[in-house]
Parts: sequence; structure tokens; C-alpha cells
Amino acid sequence: MGAFTFDPLALLAGAVAGGGLFLFCVSLYGLRPRPPRPRRHLVKMLTTRTAIAAVAAALVLIVTGWPVVAVGTVLLVFAWRGLSGGAAEERAAMRRLEGLAAWTESLRDTIAGAAGLEQAIPSSIRAAAPTLRPHLRSLIDRLHTRMALPQALALFADELDDPSADLVVAALILNSRLRGPGLRDVLGALAVSAREELDMRRRVEAERRATRRSVQIVVITALAFAGILVVFNPSYVEEYDGPLGQAVLVVVAGLFGAGFAWMRRLARFDKPTRLLMGGGGDG
Repeated sequence: MGAFTFDPLALLAGAVAGGGLFLFCVSLYGLRPRPPRPRRHLVKMLTTRTAIAAVAAALVLIVTGWPVVAVGTVLLVFAWRGLSGGAAEERAAMRRLEGLAAWTESLRDTIAGAAGLEQAIPSSIRAAAPTLRPHLRSLIDRLHTRMALPQALALFADELDDPSADLVVAALILNSRLRGPGLRDVLGALAVSAREELDMRRRVEAERRATRRSVQIVVITALAFAGILVVFNPSYVEEYDGPLGQAVLVVVAGLFGAGFAWMRRLARFDKPTRLLMGGGGDG
């Protein structure tokens, strides 16, 4: 095993490798907008990941003396959740879709005993899912400030940022402007459609779960095999101690990163394009 020394050239190569992997991932799937998170939760998550990454990188550097692998360890810690192919985001989207279907059914039933949408929407918040209540409260607050119902509904759709929600909100906007009959039937059909989409996405999620598990198995197996070689057969990997060996590790890490990014792209659910985009600015 090589001595514990810091080679500036190897450290520079590791930094370039990390930046290259990051830019490669960005070029594959871009920087998609995410729903805002509470600042305290975001700071806590980043602090925890940073601490884990620092400890893991220090241990790897002490055992191997390879700066490139230490930098790769930091990247792996921050990207580990991404290797699941967006499973958490997909589960959250399915919860929102289920809550939307339930709220649409509740609004359909509430309309029968209300004078109009202005009275039915505040009444429907009691049966709304927790994921929808903050957005519904904002919608109701806008209605209380005498904002026009179509504009308030358009802002509501922008906050939800979901293609399925756009269909429901578009039906409500049309009814608020035309005041025609048949809204209950339309909402009932949209609720059924949302339930069917939810069932379809659950089946797709069950199939993609195997792909995500395969990605994690490949990562763990590769790391475990490399760790066993370093610990139990250091002479086999001593060629990587020098600058040339570190440069080779940069190439190897880049190939692994490209493969993991491609597998993650295969396991990710691409959300359809929204029907209502930026409608909240309409008067």
C-alpha cells in the first residue's frame, strides 16, 4: 500500500474528475426545478451529508492514499439518493395525485349543496389531503382578498405544478367563466381518470423498482470488490499510487459515473408537459 502523501497533480486530477462528472450529469438530465423546501430542512440535510462525506473521504484517503478516490467518495455520498432513480420524487408525486383525486371527488360532492365554486372550494378543504391543504389555504386567502376566481385558480395550478392538476383546474376555470352546467360530471370523470393514472404509475413504479435495485447492487458490488483488493491485496493495486495511476482512476471513475447516470435516466419517470403554464399572470 502506498505511503500517505498528498500529490498536487493527483489532487488536481481528482478535482477535475469531480467537476467533469458533475457537468456530465447536468448535460444528461439538466437542472430541473424542484419544489421549495423549508430552509431549516435543507440546511440540516446538507450539513448531514457534508459530515458523512467528509468522514468517508478521510477514511478512504487514510486507507488508500488516493485523492481521486477520496473526491469520488464525496461525490458518491451526495449522489447516493440519486442512484435510486428518483424513487422518492415519484412516491411524492403519487401521493399528490392520490390527494388530488380525493379532493376532486370531494369538490364534486360539495358542489351539489353549495351555491357555486366560491363556496364549494373553502368547504372542500376539510377533506383535502395534507399535501394540498397549504395550497388550498392560499387559494382561499386569495378569494377572500377579492381576487378573480380564474386568476386565483391559475395561481393554484402553478403552485401544484402537476399536469393532472392542470386538467382539474382548467375545468374549474372554464366553469368559473362560463357558469355552465355539468361540472359535477366533469369532475367525476377527472377523478376517475386520476385514479386510473395513479394505478398505472404504481404498476410502472413496481417494475422500475427492480431497475433501481440493480443500480444499487452494481454500485455496492463494485465498491466492495475494490475495497477488498485494497485491503487484502495491496500489491495488486499499487500501480495506482503514482500520478499516472491516479489519472487512470479518473477515467475509470468517469466511466462508472456515466454508466450510473445512464441507468438512473432509464429508471426515472419523466413528468408530462403541463397544460397550464404561467396562467397566474392573467387578469
